Amino acid sequence: MNRYALWKYILIAVVLIVAALYTLPNFYGESPAVQVSSGKSTVKVDETVLKNVEKALADAKLTPNGVFYEQGAQQNTVRVRFDPTQGEEQLLAREVIEKALNPDKTDPGYIVAPNLVPNTPSWLLKINALPMYLGLDLRGGVHFLLQVDMRTAIQKRAESTAADLRTQFRDKRIRHAGISRTGNTIEVLFNDAEERARAMDVMRQTQPDLSFREADEGGKLMIVAELSQKAIQNVQEYSLKQNISTLHNRINELGVAEPVIAQQGADRIVVQLPGVQDTAKAKDILGRTATLEVRLVDDSPEAYAQMQQGNVPFGDEKYMDREGRPILVKRRVILTGENLNDAQPGFDSQTQEPTVNLTLDNKGARIFRDVTRDNVGKRMVIILFEKGKGEVVTAPVIRQEIGGGRVQISGRMTTIEATDTALLLRAGSLAAPMEIVEERLIGPSLGADNIEAGFRSTLYGFAVVAIFMMLYYQVFGVVSAISLVCNVMCLIAILSMLQATLTLPGIAAIALTLGMAVDANVLINERVREELRVGRTPQLAISEGYDTAFNTILDSNITSLIAGLALLIFGSGPVRGFAVVHCLGIMTSIFTSVTVSRAMINLIYGRQKKLARVHIGQVWKPDAEKAKA
Repeated sequence: MNRYALWKYILIAVVLIVAALYTLPNFYGESPAVQVSSGKSTVKVDETVLKNVEKALADAKLTPNGVFYEQGAQQNTVRVRFDPTQGEEQLLAREVIEKALNPDKTDPGYIVAPNLVPNTPSWLLKINALPMYLGLDLRGGVHFLLQVDMRTAIQKRAESTAADLRTQFRDKRIRHAGISRTGNTIEVLFNDAEERARAMDVMRQTQPDLSFREADEGGKLMIVAELSQKAIQNVQEYSLKQNISTLHNRINELGVAEPVIAQQGADRIVVQLPGVQDTAKAKDILGRTATLEVRLVDDSPEAYAQMQQGNVPFGDEKYMDREGRPILVKRRVILTGENLNDAQPGFDSQTQEPTVNLTLDNKGARIFRDVTRDNVGKRMVIILFEKGKGEVVTAPVIRQEIGGGRVQISGRMTTIEATDTALLLRAGSLAAPMEIVEERLIGPSLGADNIEAGFRSTLYGFAVVAIFMMLYYQVFGVVSAISLVCNVMCLIAILSMLQATLTLPGIAAIALTLGMAVDANVLINERVREELRVGRTPQLAISEGYDTAFNTILDSNITSLIAGLALLIFGSGPVRGFAVVHCLGIMTSIFTSVTVSRAMINLIYGRQKKLARVHIGQVWKPDAEKAKA
């Protein structure tokens, strides 16, 4: 009657063992460390960097616990670990490594950042058992203030508009003497007044974002066009929204719970990452402002003759390829990262060289088809702009018209470079470059002493409740206390598996979960006592008590779960943090209060066929009370 099948005991034991394993990392603490990661897509962290770090530390007579080279799925890193008491050496090591790896402070190639790494043993790391993060109000986090380069965003829009005008005039067969852009102003020269009038008609119909006028300066006929104030405002709003959306995507890669990403003023974005342990990775992902541009190469002999004389021809810009050779590129932007849908690494089917395969949207595919058709035999360059500096990734020769929206980038890339480039482009294109203008670590708002006092009060309260239940319900009280411990252990294990961030609202939700679990255990014990009062045998009383109490427990927890789901759906910030822990706690409470506690009771009493009594405290029967009266 009160026996579980063997597979049920095994399943419960496996669940509790797994919960214990994934709870353990939260008790090992953390150690100070310094992490070195790549600050640019062209700079790689390899074994050579590891040797340079070891040499710099040895010259400075610093003795860390170890220097480790770690290969990750997204990037490689070097970590220098110190003892928990070596906080001062951590800061000194950061300065030493920074000077050794980044002699040019204006253009740092590596990100050297202080970090906290968990002291989790390697055998737990092999099963991906990691500790929970602590939130901004318990442990602190990282605060970034990002400045959006609105000037560049507006200039890109003006350059794109100038390119559209060239295409429209060519389609309408309107002859002009050149289209140039200076800042936000576009100037179109004409040799004939009639052609200028036709151009004005086309622009009135197709360019609502431009305000333009006719001008005659120095005997030249021209149209001077500028972006309207409404168009500039739209560009600024779009740039902020697009960049905030991209930041959300990038932060998802960090696994940060409850991030704060908010607009500040007209051109700034505040990012707060609570409980971030890998600050170097956070700075790397947020600080990388890589955008893609496709342009044409100016290979004319006249242009290169001017470049050899130290001059850059009008309408061209000079960039460096990955081998350090100069290359002249036309200013006109054919495609940008906004036209990119996907980027994946791959291999060329003929040469087996590593490649990056791009998938363009409909607009990008149409533009790319037209440009490749009109420029067969010329070179097309693909430029990555990162932190305000452009670098040529590849400059292939256009062999034929390329349609279908699929583009392959190749040219002396390693497999790692192809993978890194695809990841960087796929992370999301920025509408405008951004720069980190402020970075600081936020300390715990409560302080370490308050945190310790809070956990102690919770522990003492739990101990008082457990002692009372053991004294009042005897064996059933001991089982209830053990089930409460299992409940907390399962909840912490789930939060650790999800790599969630624990905040003050989360602690409040854990306290509420404990309260509901205590209520469930009390309800079960009282139901068993009621069955004994009416004369049920002990075995039947246990069975009926658990079955009757389960329906009541399920009803009360479902109503609480509905309230938690409502908070999760409609709430935000700390409210959502409370709701997540609350909903998970309800599920673990039902499992431990009913299933785990009954399994222990069955092991204690279920094998006794003739059970005379159960140890659940004094049971007052109605007949005994009458006789006593």
